[in-house]
Amino acid sequence: MNSVKTYTLFTDHDIYLFKEGKHYKLYDKFGAHSVEKDGIEGIYFSVWAPNAKKVSVIGNFNSWNHQDHILFPRWDGSGIWEGFIAGLTLGTLYKYAVETTRGEILEKSDPYALSWEQNIQAASMVSTTWYEWNDKDWLQNRWKKNSLKAPLSVYELHVGSWMRSDEDPEKFLNYRDLAEKLVPYIREMEFTHVEFMPVMEYPYDPSWGYQITGFFAATSRFGTPQDLMFLIDELHKNDIGVILDWVPSHFPGDANGLHRFDGSYLYEHEDPRKGFHPDWKSYIFNYGRNEVKSFLISNAMFWLDRYHADGLRVDAVTSMLHLDYSRNEGEWEPNIHGGNVNLEAKTFLQEFNTAVYKEFGDNIMTIAEESSDFPLLTKPVHDGGVGFGMKWMMGWMHDTLDYFKVDPINRKFHHHKLTFASMYMYNENYMMPLSHDEVVHGKASLIYKMFGDEWQKFANLRALYVYMFTHPGAKLLFMGDEFGQTNEWNFRKSLDWQLLVYPVHKGLQKLVKDLNHIYRNETALYENQFSGYGFEWIQADDTENSVYIYLRKEQEKNDRCMVILNLTPKVIDYKIGVNAGSHWEVIFNSDDEQYAGSGVKADIFEEKNEDFMNHKKSISINLPPLAGIILKRKDKKYKQIRIKNHKR
Repeated sequence: MNSVKTYTLFTDHDIYLFKEGKHYKLYDKFGAHSVEKDGIEGIYFSVWAPNAKKVSVIGNFNSWNHQDHILFPRWDGSGIWEGFIAGLTLGTLYKYAVETTRGEILEKSDPYALSWEQNIQAASMVSTTWYEWNDKDWLQNRWKKNSLKAPLSVYELHVGSWMRSDEDPEKFLNYRDLAEKLVPYIREMEFTHVEFMPVMEYPYDPSWGYQITGFFAATSRFGTPQDLMFLIDELHKNDIGVILDWVPSHFPGDANGLHRFDGSYLYEHEDPRKGFHPDWKSYIFNYGRNEVKSFLISNAMFWLDRYHADGLRVDAVTSMLHLDYSRNEGEWEPNIHGGNVNLEAKTFLQEFNTAVYKEFGDNIMTIAEESSDFPLLTKPVHDGGVGFGMKWMMGWMHDTLDYFKVDPINRKFHHHKLTFASMYMYNENYMMPLSHDEVVHGKASLIYKMFGDEWQKFANLRALYVYMFTHPGAKLLFMGDEFGQTNEWNFRKSLDWQLLVYPVHKGLQKLVKDLNHIYRNETALYENQFSGYGFEWIQADDTENSVYIYLRKEQEKNDRCMVILNLTPKVIDYKIGVNAGSHWEVIFNSDDEQYAGSGVKADIFEEKNEDFMNHKKSISINLPPLAGIILKRKDKKYKQIRIKNHKR
């Protein structure tokens, strides 16, 4: 006997928007929802399976029987099956038994489920995202924190391996335990945001979360949806923003997942040249199918809406935008114009960015992981751009790491690897990433990418961080890099926190903390980080000494910071041209003993009123070895004159 009753949460307008690819809150409609029908409480189920012959709900309430609870197909040709089952409650385990036109019975977890079991054939769980939030103040003011004119320093972490249980190193910290440890650490280190590698449900630990099956489910490895919300809430209450990794680029072929959901290529592109990813052996969404676009954009909205995320870092955008990505000749088909751009994917990303910024405005940010020179990625859609808020600056990352691997004797031959970024750094809104991708698969930890013995490695890394935190653009640092994790990242174990008993590691950690503090408090370092006004080279061509000097500038108050990098292991007395009447003081020296440096002072030992380097005054300064120093201009009278002249 069929105990399913007809019921719907869909209006005709909902169906129209869904079929047009314009319904962006499908999580309010699809999935399993607690409802009341004729005074009886139960669960309403709905699922999209347009090519199915029959769909039923199976679960621990009916011994997983395919015949007991058959859903009704909607009359409107939408392909939606739905119905109400009385008496079911939160915590019920279920799947959809989908009978295909070929007579197969596919047992599929719910694409819109809010929770999943933890096993290979994981069932969905009837759940809720109700939570009593306490982050009202943060939400009202976060536009100031997420603004491109605000300091943006992001700490990227993997929930399962940042830190493990003290009692059992094999045991994960759950979301609530993580909040207890992580929140005070981020506050102490003065990062502005954390970025979580994917917390959506995934079956395979070695994928690090990038092979998602439950797009609307917080992974139950670390707790319930409410536990994750508690973690985000605690971060917000402590003035820390949250960015989530989001993966609309592909999905795995697990039997209970999206692949061939109703026996057809429903979510993925049928043509394997567009629908199968040769690197990851996974399936690529059909971005030209309206219902799939509604699914994906609704998923983005879900994490920003229900989980109060402040941003989404969109994974593998390069693979989405290029038809020939990781494919040989003959393995891809050009677009209608004969090019290699996936026009459907580009349109989808434009619609995604348009939708989320329309809904949330400048309260949120979208960040593209994109390694090519795809044009206009962070430009407005109405100007022909793709509409992202920021883009990872992969070229800067590769050039910088390549440079710091080189013996200082030979750096003069590679000098312009560090100046090249200034040729394009304002083409897009860039975030400079030293991410998890750089410390895995035999690439070595960040500290072991540096040239030299232990002293040189740590001195080089300290100088690199000065360069990174004073360079235009937002910052991103992967967990462990702040204290010089020596082993490559291993998702199976905690970071090596015990290294902090050694002065070189403790000193590096303090250096990152102090750089975060300076970056957050010196407006010259962040206010024009995406504007050409904010940066000026003083010395870009001293290849013999491997010295770099640049200004960072704020406009309204005319604040100035000068950054000097000496990237050889010798102490240099260096002369610099500055504006007449200006006075400078050293506010940071990466070679300071408190950072486990050699303790060479960075002293301004001479000032002269003379023409030098096209300026009316010069200062001479002692440059410590393999070090970065930051100077701040202190002349208030000069600032007032400049402001007056500027206004006039």
